[in-house]
Amino acid sequence: MEPVNITVSIVDDDAPARGILTDWVRGAEGFKCVGVHENAEVALAALPGEKPSVVLMDINMPGMSGIECVRRLKPQMPDTQFVMLTVYEDPDHIFKALSSGASGYMLKRTPRAELLTAIKDVHAGGSPMSSNIARKIVQSFQRFNPSPAEPDNLSPREREVLELLARGYLYKEIAEALHISVPTVNTHIRRIYEKLHVRSRSQAVAKFTHIPNAAVAE
Repeated sequence: MEPVNITVSIVDDDAPARGILTDWVRGAEGFKCVGVHENAEVALAALPGEKPSVVLMDINMPGMSGIECVRRLKPQMPDTQFVMLTVYEDPDHIFKALSSGASGYMLKRTPRAELLTAIKDVHAGGSPMSSNIARKIVQSFQRFNPSPAEPDNLSPREREVLELLARGYLYKEIAEALHISVPTVNTHIRRIYEKLHVRSRSQAVAKFTHIPNAAVAE
């Protein structure tokens, strides 16, 4: 098995938190910390040059928020995965972050081992989320799921695939859960993107759930 080689940048205005995260990443085998930034404005200028595989992004910072920073950076850095690392657990922040282009949403109280696993997961194509965050998303599906009478051209299988995406499943895990092949999962996801007129997993999840203030960013 090839060794993991993941470059990580950290954006957080809290100095002790930055220090802890930096130590965690630098002390983990297969990870490399390529940037540490104290606010979104500095990160906006520096991250395109650092080209990290994964960015750990705080939300509430002086000046520009982490969500707005991701919204501006994602079109410039399509291959970089952004994971929000925050204290906020409310649906409004969650879906604004996902619709901005974030691929993961973890809470700051997440233990070291779990956070490193989340970085690996998002790097491998997953959407890691703290368990109670994933639960809130599932509850939102149940609360806002459109009725069959509403116009919707997603097939039942595509709905199943999209719900598993929202719960943070990797493509391989979706294939196993639905007893289909990974190429078939890829085909379903491509069709979902086409039908929902989106370009990413996070945009598809945000649009499908119909959460207020979760409009897909252009």
